[in-house]
Amino acid sequence: MSRIVIASILALLSLGFLAVMVIAPLIALATYENESLAWAVLQDDYIQIKIGWTTLQAAITCIFTLILGVPIAWVLARLDFRGRLWILRLIMLPFVMPTLVAGIGVLALFGSHGLLWPGWEDSPYLLLYGNIFFNLPVLIRSAYQGFLQVPSTRLYTAQTLGAETWQRFCHIDLPVLKPWLAGGLCLVFLYCFSGFGLALLLGGSHYTTIEVEIYQLVAYELDMAQAAVLVWIVLAITALAGFLYAYLSRHTASDKNIYPLSPKPAQTYIEKILLTVALVLLFACCGLPLIAILLQATRAGNSWGVLLEIDTLLAVWNTLRFTFFAMLIALLLGILHTCLARLVLWVRSLTFLPFMVSPICIAFGVLLLYPEWTASLPLLISTYALLAYPFIAKDLISAWDALPQSYTSAARSIGATPFQTALYVTIPLLLPALRRGLTLAAATCVGEFAATLFLSRPEWQTLTTLIYRHLSTAGSDNHDRAMVLTVFLMILALSVFMLLDNADRTNKVSTKII
Repeated sequence: MSRIVIASILALLSLGFLAVMVIAPLIALATYENESLAWAVLQDDYIQIKIGWTTLQAAITCIFTLILGVPIAWVLARLDFRGRLWILRLIMLPFVMPTLVAGIGVLALFGSHGLLWPGWEDSPYLLLYGNIFFNLPVLIRSAYQGFLQVPSTRLYTAQTLGAETWQRFCHIDLPVLKPWLAGGLCLVFLYCFSGFGLALLLGGSHYTTIEVEIYQLVAYELDMAQAAVLVWIVLAITALAGFLYAYLSRHTASDKNIYPLSPKPAQTYIEKILLTVALVLLFACCGLPLIAILLQATRAGNSWGVLLEIDTLLAVWNTLRFTFFAMLIALLLGILHTCLARLVLWVRSLTFLPFMVSPICIAFGVLLLYPEWTASLPLLISTYALLAYPFIAKDLISAWDALPQSYTSAARSIGATPFQTALYVTIPLLLPALRRGLTLAAATCVGEFAATLFLSRPEWQTLTTLIYRHLSTAGSDNHDRAMVLTVFLMILALSVFMLLDNADRTNKVSTKII
């Protein structure tokens, strides 16, 4: 079969799904509203305030994550201390957690039943703190990977010439870090601007974002026209951030020939202070909300019985079965997209397309375009798969690009057919990346919240929507039930995270053996 025929089949299956689930709904949104309505919406003072606050909270989060994340990443990359490897493994745990867990963790600290300073509802600080909890690991991870790309020879040379730590950072570390930091900040801005779960739980009545406004317009006011205008505003800004991230990611490829500086124990007084401050900040920003959920759940008393109720068991069953079927589709789409991206280079840029469109925008678009499929199981599972498969494709493309050509050449030189080479050489080497992508995709499906609110039926209630139902219902018992269910959801997410961590370690062992 020729290369053109294979590429055509892959394009029909992979790009066809994108066209049906993303492109066509966006076109429907564009034709739904008119220019006069769009201009009227943009001139509305209330909408202007919402757009301004949505942009401002994302920008403030970027600033704080940059200020906090770079020193923490420097400590993790340059200093050796007890527990460092565990921190590196667990640093992405807050990000793997569903946004609903992050929001409830913040409420467990500062909400009406908060452990530290209760009564902070309807203030901007809750949402900002929630954004930092969820996004700080993203910036730390980007900065840490950037520090590992700084050659140790340059640092040793600068130190020999008398350069201090700050001078080495400004003149050697920072030029290498810039694309990594820029890419990380683009992701942080993207997640904050298009975030829904955190804004819904923590924004109160005055500090919600455009995403929440779209949900309220559709779900409560049935104002589809105005919601369509707001969707396009969100899409324009998030698409810009997404394309910028895709462009910057080209300049952040890891060079295996670079030998980074080995971490050493903190020796100077300043290094010891910086290490202490970094650990305290990590605990305060990333650890406290999760601990607060666990502490409040331990005081739930009889509310633990919610785990045995029919509604909970049904929600667990729905969560698991939706995730399972979505993962089957996501696995197929991820592999097809990866194969097509290897044949047609421009397809790589489409890998990030589902990341650029928020779940609310996707759900609203498909709801508008396919009204006959409203509240149907195939549409809900397809939306889950759309949000999940880019994780698989992204990791597979990166791993496949990193495979040395000499491996396949050696196999072909001893008489292996292309099928045998793929079966016995390429696929085994790609399995760690595939499992890593699958676990991230599964974590996305388990914690999916925004699209489920739009597209599911009451009898299709998942863990996230059940938690939100209890949390939005008055009464201390409902609050305690929400905390217990959140702990259960944390355990599910943690199980997925442990699979991810095991995949990373397997990948490292395989690399060492090779």
